[in-house]
Amino acid sequence: MIELDAVTAGYDDPVVSDVSFAVERGELVALLGPNGVGKSTLLRTVLGLRDPLSGTVTLDGDDVTTMDRTEVARRLGYVPQSESGGLPSTVFETVLTGRKPHTSWRPTEEDRAVVGEVLTQVGIDDLAMRPLTDLSGGQRQQVRLARALAQQPEALVLDEPTSSLDLRHQFDVLDHVARLAAEGLAVLFALHDLELATRYADRLVFLADGEVVAVGGPEVVTSALVAEVYDIHARVVDVEGHRVVLPDP
Repeated sequence: MIELDAVTAGYDDPVVSDVSFAVERGELVALLGPNGVGKSTLLRTVLGLRDPLSGTVTLDGDDVTTMDRTEVARRLGYVPQSESGGLPSTVFETVLTGRKPHTSWRPTEEDRAVVGEVLTQVGIDDLAMRPLTDLSGGQRQQVRLARALAQQPEALVLDEPTSSLDLRHQFDVLDHVARLAAEGLAVLFALHDLELATRYADRLVFLADGEVVAVGGPEVVTSALVAEVYDIHARVVDVEGHRVVLPDP
C-alpha cells in the first residue's frame, strides 16, 4: 500500500536519508526515534506535503508527487500532533470537513451519516455539538482521528496520536487504531513511547543519526539498540509477552 524507496527527506538539506520500507494493508508500522530525528518530516513526505529530495513514495504503485491533493486525501487519512486554532466550530462540523475529498460543494445526507457513524465508532458522539474550544487536548486528538476516518481512507498516517492523552485514552486510541488495521487499513504512525509501540505495532522502524538503523518486530528492541537510538543504558525485558525498557540508574 504505502512504499518508501530510498527516500531522502528534508528541506534545503536532508533530515533523514535513504529510507526504505513498506506498510501493507492490515499492518501497523511504528516510526521511532529521538526528537528531531525526522519522523514528522518523513510523514509529511509520505503525505505528499513535501516532495522527497530523492527516492519515491508510492501508494499502490502511484507516485504521491504526481497525485493531486484530493486524490491523496481520499486514500490517506492524516492525524497531526496538534493544529493551530481556526474558526470556532463544533465537533460535528470539524469531523464533517473530513468529507471534503468526497464532495464538491455542500455536504450530503450520506456525508452527515458517515460523520455520525465515525463519531460513534471513536466514542465521542456525545461531544458532537460541543465547540472545539471547550474540549481538552485529548478530546481534540480524538476529534482529529474521527475527521481522518471520515475521509474513509485506505491508510492512516498518524503523528504522535497519543499526545495530550492520559493513560486510559492512550490505550483507547491505540486499541481503536489496531482494530482499524485488523479490518484492513494500512497504518503508519510516529510515537515517542517505545513500550506502547512494541505493544501495538507489527513492525518498528527506528531512525537515528539521519538514517534507518533497524526494522523488525518487537523482538528487534534490545539494550544495544536503545543505546544506539536514544543514547541511554537500559535493560529490555519481556513482561507477559511485551517488551519493557528499564533505564539503568
